[in-house]
Amino acid sequence: MIVLRTSLAVLCTALPAAAGAQVLDDVHLQVVPRTDAERARIAAVTAPPEDFSAPERFETMSGGAATVRATDNANAFSLPSANLGPEGEFDFFLGNGLFKKLWVSSPASTKASDGLGPLFNARSCQRCHIKDGRGHPPEGPDDDTTSMFLRVSIPGGPEDAIAGIEGYLATLPEPTYGGQIQDKALPGHEAEARMEITYEEIPVELADGTIVSLRKPTYRAADPGYGDFHPEAMVSPRVAPQMIGLGLLEAIPADEILARADPDDADGDGISGRAQIVWSTVHDRPMLGRFGLKAGNATILDQSASAFAGDIGISTPVFPAAHGDCTVNQAVCRDAPHGDGDARGHEIDAEALRLVEFYSANLAVPARRDVGDPQVLHGKRIFHETGCASCHTPKHVTARLEGRDEHSFQLIWPYTDLLLHDMGEGLADNRPEARANGREWRTPPLWGIGLTEQVSGHTYFLHDGRARSLLEAILWHGGEAQAARDRVVEMPEEDRAALIRFLESL
Repeated sequence: MIVLRTSLAVLCTALPAAAGAQVLDDVHLQVVPRTDAERARIAAVTAPPEDFSAPERFETMSGGAATVRATDNANAFSLPSANLGPEGEFDFFLGNGLFKKLWVSSPASTKASDGLGPLFNARSCQRCHIKDGRGHPPEGPDDDTTSMFLRVSIPGGPEDAIAGIEGYLATLPEPTYGGQIQDKALPGHEAEARMEITYEEIPVELADGTIVSLRKPTYRAADPGYGDFHPEAMVSPRVAPQMIGLGLLEAIPADEILARADPDDADGDGISGRAQIVWSTVHDRPMLGRFGLKAGNATILDQSASAFAGDIGISTPVFPAAHGDCTVNQAVCRDAPHGDGDARGHEIDAEALRLVEFYSANLAVPARRDVGDPQVLHGKRIFHETGCASCHTPKHVTARLEGRDEHSFQLIWPYTDLLLHDMGEGLADNRPEARANGREWRTPPLWGIGLTEQVSGHTYFLHDGRARSLLEAILWHGGEAQAARDRVVEMPEEDRAALIRFLESL
């Protein structure tokens, strides 16, 4: 590991804004610098709307030129970007095959597919991201938990902080159970634990007398298979997020994300978004975090490789350990047969990993629906006036990129600032991750949220799926979003219905 002794603050202040961002993040992209004229045009086109009587230009094109027509079936999130071209589509469908591949245990006659586990959460990427959509918590004691798991860690000390990341909150893997709880195991191995969830119903009364019940979850790693957990173990539930538009999010210039950060709330609006800075294993340096519920990964490749290691137990050139997340206290797991060592080198080789990355980067965002509907337009006005757009930034323009035309210089509508925000005690997992404390989460993109039930068969939202509707999700907002949440509680039913209708159109 390269130790960077220059602090993040120095990197951001000693260089011009664009250059500082290049050091932090855009090292993995071939970015063409923006001219002053382009910056002025972009500022104009991404400015908040003033007229809510009609849709804005290009508002239906959520993913810019990569946008696809919204289908009326469960495949709405599984289509390639509209601007890929034949060669890109070929790689996309190869990556799709690898994304769906069911891995098997070693040794196996199917050498291209062996290497599963020995401990794991799923046998394929698709098993968590069903139809490339949102996962869900189990709906009963016998329901499948594949699309949800528990991260786990213990507090670290000053010596565990990463040089070059100011404000890094050091943690360590749980000594026996590693970085996440694998609830499945190959024959001859014990699963690490079983996720147990209990709910308490909490009634919330709205100003018009309507009662909405929120379910407050409590999590426990039950039936531990390898002894007691460390007394300071911290667990955090995670539902698999939807996959659309990741390449476009990666292409938003880092300096523009950093420019929106206001950690000390200098403008006094109550919103103090902070940039997540993480260590990129792929690039061996600190980078801006974008992916994951706490923005714990910098690039799609980092995210993909870490999922192969932690979720499936598959080695890659990025994370070469054939035993996945098994710790030194799980000797049987570490000594088990694996799929390394043949012509592939790792259980999934660099080219196959590239194809999975390409697939993940090019899952298209569906077009908006009903943008001109009067109720939707009214809800859009409410969205802005209530303050939702302070974090869920509607529009961005991606960087000009050499070699990635499908993501280059696109006006996109993801409704996120990709920053960390304090969401209050109600949503706190009390587990830090890099610079994110136990109350902070990355603003999730809202594009496609209205298609969740169509794609995933449910309407569970938030990081752990506790919210059973969009209204419940809003009512769980606290911290920096408390004022906006309270405005929703106080507003007339007609306005609240319009706000939900607007969200459903995204």
